[in-house]
Order: sequence, then structure tokens, then C-alpha cells
Amino acid sequence: MKPRVLVVDDEPGVRRALQRGLTAEGMEVVVAGDGPSALDIARTGAFDVVLLDIMLPGLSGYRVLQQLRAEGVTTPVLLVSAKDGEIDQADGLDLGADGYLVKPFSFVVLVAQVRAVLRRGAGDGAERRLRVGELVVDRAMREVRYSGEVVPLSPREFAVLEVLASRAGAVVTKDELLRAVWGDELAATRNAVEVYVGYLRRKLDAAGAGGIVRTVRGHGYVASSSELDAVLETGRGR
Repeated sequence: MKPRVLVVDDEPGVRRALQRGLTAEGMEVVVAGDGPSALDIARTGAFDVVLLDIMLPGLSGYRVLQQLRAEGVTTPVLLVSAKDGEIDQADGLDLGADGYLVKPFSFVVLVAQVRAVLRRGAGDGAERRLRVGELVVDRAMREVRYSGEVVPLSPREFAVLEVLASRAGAVVTKDELLRAVWGDELAATRNAVEVYVGYLRRKLDAAGAGGIVRTVRGHGYVASSSELDAVLETGRGR
């Protein structure tokens, strides 16, 4: 599976260039153009790296990063800014950034920093695995297994399942999935969410994992195992 990168920049030309370049480097790229959208997309935890510009409309990159860390989102963040002062960089690192790139930067250096962050993240296997009953989503290996057997998924199907599994037992709306998996892609619609959830279900069914991803009519989708259902039902009865 390809590593997933969220690129956040208010300049459409920069977003397109980075999306093309990182895609050519074998990564799956989602883009956002303002602070509030970036926060909504990044807080799903469905990414391996976030490239976050500091000067953003609606909410600065500093505020986005600060809020993500306050919510316990540990996705690595590389801040990108035209500010090159030592204090600016120190402020970003103090807020929880994993690196700081100064504009204009070399694309080669950017890719090297992204790959370095990916290598560091891949080494932390315990925190990179999501479990829903017998289903294991390995974020580092970009692999899904059910009862020990690999479930072959496309990158987009994996991304949908990753979001659902990261919030196992909670309902995820179509709009939340749309933002987390497709970002600012103009062609993406709620219908795309339905289509890919359908693809995902068929593959899970074929692997014997049917019923893990369910529709909550009028609300969205939930990933849940029978064991988790039992816990939730017990909690509701108290």
C-alpha cells in the first residue's frame, strides 16, 4: 500500500505541483486549502504524514497543529513556511511538529524529509496497528489481515477502512469519510463514498469478515466486531 500524505497549502498551484510530484514518488496524496478543512481531514488520523503550511485562511498551521496534538492525533507533521527565523522554527517544533521546511525549498529535500518521517513511523508497530475483532489494519505496512490472512485492498479501500477502524464503534458520516479520504478533490461526491464502501464490503465478505462495516441509516457507517458490539450494548444498559 502507498503511504498517504495530506498536503495543506492555500495556493492551488503549489497543491497541484506537490500532489503530482509526491504521487510520482509512489505516495497517495490528499489536499486541503485552508485551516479548518485541514483540521477536519487530519484529525481522522488516516495519514502517514501531513505537510502543513503555516499561513492558511481560517486557521493558521500553528493552530491546526496545536489542536491536533491537543486531541491526541500523533500523525507526523512537517511544517512549511516562508518564515525562516529560528524562533519561528522553534515555535513549530515546540507545538509538536516533526520537521520544518522553509520556502522556497528543494523538492528533493522535501521528499527526503517525508521518507525520513515515514521510516520513523514504520518502526513504531504497536501504535500503527488498528484492531476490530479479528481484523487488523497495519498502518505501517499498509496491510489488512483477517484471522491472520491478508485481505487485498486498493489504496482507496484501505484508506476508507483505516478511517472507520480508527474510530471503531463510532459512527463516521459520509462527509467525514469524504474529507478524510478524498480531501479537496473536485470530482469526489458522497456517491464515491458509497461506491468504495461497497467495494470494501465485498472484499471483507470474501475474506470472511462480513458485517464488520455496517451502515447506520441516515447517519453513516460504523466498523465494529461482535465483541465490541457486546461491550457497547453492556454500556448502554447501565
